[in-house]
Amino acid sequence: MTDSLGRRGKFGVLAPSTNTSVQPEYEAMRPWGITHHHSRLVIPDGRVTDDASFMRMMDDIRGALFPALEAVLTCDPDYVILGMSAETFWDGVEGSSQLQEKLEKTAKRGVAMGSDACRAALRAYGSSVRRLGVITPYMPIGDRQVHRFFTECGYEVVNLLGLKCASPQLIAHESKQRLRDAIIEVNRGVDAVVQVGTNLAMAEVAAMAEFWLDKPVIAINTATYWHALRQYGIKDKLYGWGSLLEQH
Repeated sequence: MTDSLGRRGKFGVLAPSTNTSVQPEYEAMRPWGITHHHSRLVIPDGRVTDDASFMRMMDDIRGALFPALEAVLTCDPDYVILGMSAETFWDGVEGSSQLQEKLEKTAKRGVAMGSDACRAALRAYGSSVRRLGVITPYMPIGDRQVHRFFTECGYEVVNLLGLKCASPQLIAHESKQRLRDAIIEVNRGVDAVVQVGTNLAMAEVAAMAEFWLDKPVIAINTATYWHALRQYGIKDKLYGWGSLLEQH
């Protein structure tokens, strides 16, 4: 028997309890016959002012990740999307691969992660994309992990802007104007712009910026959702969210 609403597939989605961007952005991009079933990593909205407090937030996320995964597995999703990104970049390509292996061993089905999705998205644009401008909501300790990951993937991070958001919930308060300005700031001598941090509501802004800049502008929520669809076998072209979902 097939789920009556998720006739093409049920996606389990994991995101921190403080995150208010993943759910609406994924819903806006959702094709017919796919349903989303959200499970929250319950974490406090603690103040983040420096590397030490950022690491306390990371410890909260790590402690909540697998309980949230176990919870969503009770609805027997066909595929799982990890709608949080900092941990997926930690310890470079090897750390990312180890995390995915652990998640898939527990889930016993495919899991899409932001780090791998960004790498797949960049590869989709071909060998002409080598130099990156990167935007994060993180403190410097998180920025270094993102820089390391993309460097190990063979890209040159030319410009990186960390917005140093003051709490996990406040990441979503960054305005479209601020995100536009961040794109402009890192768009110097680069082939593509990449944004990480799933609570930055960048999907719509990235699609608009891509049109004007005439280069890839990759929002992590768009990339991760695209990657999940394609890995699961959904090839629908979705319009209004940039070239990744329209052309690849």
